[in-house]
Amino acid sequence: MSVLVVGGDRLGNIPQNLSNLGFDCVKHISGRKCKNCQIVNQADLVLVLTDYIGHNLCEDIKSKAKSSQVKTLFCRRSWSCIYKKMQFCGLIN
Repeated sequence: MSVLVVGGDRLGNIPQNLSNLGFDCVKHISGRKCKNCQIVNQADLVLVLTDYIGHNLCEDIKSKAKSSQVKTLFCRRSWSCIYKKMQFCGLIN
């Protein structure tokens, strides 16, 4: 499975933790000055870090992910928040 992470300049240990959960491909877009961000069609999940992204870009990503039928999670840049949201959505056990 692959994941596209949008937002945040530095991800810290988030990519390693995602790899430990079974995501073999983790791509990152910082979200700064990103007017035409492309949603990777091969991504199984788009993870949007809401505390490091603008409202307009958030809406743009939401509409692009919805049109390409990619599951999208919106959460803060905190591993505990990401993990809980993934459990709640049924992505992990």
